Amino acid sequence: MRVWVTRPMTAAVEARARDAFDVEIRSDTTPLDPDELHRALAEFDIVVPTLGDRFSAEVFGAVAQPRCRLLANFGVGYNHIDVAAAASAGIAVTNTPGAVTDATADIALTLLLMTARRAGEGERLVRAGAWHGWHPTQMLGHHVTGKHLGIVGMGRIGQAIAQRCHFGFGMAVSYLARSPKSLSFPATQADDLRSLAASVDFLVVAVPGGAETIHLINADVLAAMKPSALLVNIARGEVVDEAALIAALQAGQIAGAGLDVYEFEPKVPKAVIGMDNVTLLPHLGTATEEVRTAMGQMALDNVAAFLSGQDLPNRV
Repeated sequence: MRVWVTRPMTAAVEARARDAFDVEIRSDTTPLDPDELHRALAEFDIVVPTLGDRFSAEVFGAVAQPRCRLLANFGVGYNHIDVAAAASAGIAVTNTPGAVTDATADIALTLLLMTARRAGEGERLVRAGAWHGWHPTQMLGHHVTGKHLGIVGMGRIGQAIAQRCHFGFGMAVSYLARSPKSLSFPATQADDLRSLAASVDFLVVAVPGGAETIHLINADVLAAMKPSALLVNIARGEVVDEAALIAALQAGQIAGAGLDVYEFEPKVPKAVIGMDNVTLLPHLGTATEEVRTAMGQMALDNVAAFLSGQDLPNRV
């Protein structure tokens, strides 16, 4: 059975794939184009896609009798795959939960600290040769320790972020989730998103992508936030209404933002690039050798289970 891996992987993952399967590993790092999406379904039994490979209902509908029977997604998020359309076409979908939790939580803390303490702005100042020495009111930022954290989405990643903030920085934690969580630290479940946004100093977005969360953070939510508050998004870019965020930042409705993802990724609005109070990262959430290898191995575990007729470990 033919397997197609749609992006280059770490050496360990590629070595296992070549040793265990009849695999073709695509050398291009960009998302699949329409012709390649068609080829994926028509010419391969199993495809290992990832973020940006948009397997929409239209793509499935364009291939009358797909050869593909499994999309073993590399990544926990799978909003780029229409799972219902895949099922209708007889194609199973899996993902890689768990492997990404700690690395993504670490990036959330990186963005929170960088934005609060103006670290990106400070580094640019030093690199430009424009720093003229310390003084008592130089680049005053936002204190983090003891502040109030709000988490939108209290799944694995949201809990890992909250745990770091509570135990590491003594922060009070509030969260929005569909159901109460049993946690190892004190946290308050908010009644609704607006009340959560209005009460916290840092609002961190950690919900899954998909139709239910598009523009969840909109103009109304941003208007409810304190003028001193900061927004951090490590979820999916489209969860935040980018135009509304730009307007809120320009109007001073919020103090700043830390972004690892973007609504029209990899496009980043020039207006955001020009703002010193916004920290911008190139989707680094899971970007460590160990984590990307663990993700790849988990994706291949799903492939191996499928080929041996076993239950899929991470079916979505």
